[in-house]
Amino acid sequence: MDSGRKTWERKGLNKMRMYDIIEKKKRGEELSTEEIRFFIQGYVAGEIPDYQISALLMAICFRGMTAEETANLTMTMADSGEKADLSAIPGIKVDKHSTGGVGDKTTLVVSPIVASNGVPVAKMSGRGLGHTGGTIDKLMSIPGMQTSISREKFLNIVRKVGVSVIGQSGNLVPADKKLYALRDVTATVDSIPLIASSIMSKKIASGADCILLDVKTGSGAFMKTVGDSLKLAQTMVAIGEKVGRRTVALVTDMDQPLGNAIGNSLEVIEAADTLQGKGPQDLTRLCGELAANMLFLAGKGNLESCRAAAEKSISNGSAFSKLKEMVEAQGGDSTALDNPEKFGQPKVKCDVLAPKSGYIYRMDAEQCGIASMELGAGRKTKDDVIDYAAGIYLHKKTGSCVNEGEPIATFASSSEKLCETAKKTFLSAVEICSEKPKARPLIFARVTKDGAEKLF
Repeated sequence: MDSGRKTWERKGLNKMRMYDIIEKKKRGEELSTEEIRFFIQGYVAGEIPDYQISALLMAICFRGMTAEETANLTMTMADSGEKADLSAIPGIKVDKHSTGGVGDKTTLVVSPIVASNGVPVAKMSGRGLGHTGGTIDKLMSIPGMQTSISREKFLNIVRKVGVSVIGQSGNLVPADKKLYALRDVTATVDSIPLIASSIMSKKIASGADCILLDVKTGSGAFMKTVGDSLKLAQTMVAIGEKVGRRTVALVTDMDQPLGNAIGNSLEVIEAADTLQGKGPQDLTRLCGELAANMLFLAGKGNLESCRAAAEKSISNGSAFSKLKEMVEAQGGDSTALDNPEKFGQPKVKCDVLAPKSGYIYRMDAEQCGIASMELGAGRKTKDDVIDYAAGIYLHKKTGSCVNEGEPIATFASSSEKLCETAKKTFLSAVEICSEKPKARPLIFARVTKDGAEKLF
């Protein structure tokens, strides 16, 4: 029997055909809740083939989806597998999601800040693939750290410590896993409704009461322009609010790497420095703003007072202590956060020198991330083994004045050969000019249910 004609008596979806749904969206018409449920449930169950879903995804790319459709798609995807039940954790639970980037270690900084102010953080994160790093990989660089723990232990740590970060459940939003794999090979990734439903379905299934979104924009982000990033942020905020999750989004810069460290152990060390008031200016500022908005969502005061609370938790050491508590609770050696030499050490270090004098006019974040991957810090495929000690430390960034022969960055890797390959990629990312570039904002906009506030 044609899978598009299969009846679903148990779901009350006995008169639908996948062919008709494709045709309807091809004409630009709005899909009903039942039609969306039909194709998501059917695809997860293996009753609708890839070729029909591919056709529908392409129709969505060309025709788009209404706010109602996008919200319905999101909730149907969220309902496709397990959902985290955080009700055993007292208080308002706030989750944070970043759309990905290079050098983005904000979860390692923000989560302890928020937890040290009495807001529980129960976070499920992913591993890195391609030029973007994954929070779980960063945590796994800490000696002894465990990120695959039972749900019961996870909840107990959050109740006792206030924060825990673990790997994503194997059956969390299976619809997204199947759809994303298909989108990746059918040129249907760059659709705002599909991106928004992918992200928000996982956030909703993760069980938090409120959601803060960090939507990246620039060369290292999926959304390359501020306009597209703002549209994505508005779409996701609308979804969150529609399904009963208080949601705020910040549109932030990813035109160059965030902070100075790229790579797993290097980023953990930088996060620890930031929690002790010794971090790079851009990372410190962004994390302060993200933490303030999470505290705001949890009802801890207005934004100004929440910013002050976030700053205080760094200055009094409570946030750094909270990170160490979490690491210890998950089996890690928290003393490594005070003693970086306890992390795995690279076999090779080499400096990348400026080919000429001038100002760094551009530092393409995506190419920097690829260079880090070539050093061994990232994965080309999901099965690749990464080198936790590998990565890049930036001595100069966009706007910096450099002299010919001066170190721009230091590479860490397992071999000279990998360094030479990565050096070519990295230097292609760096443009040096006689003119100093105009400063680019770190935070472009803040989006709430009431609209977008431009901050530049």
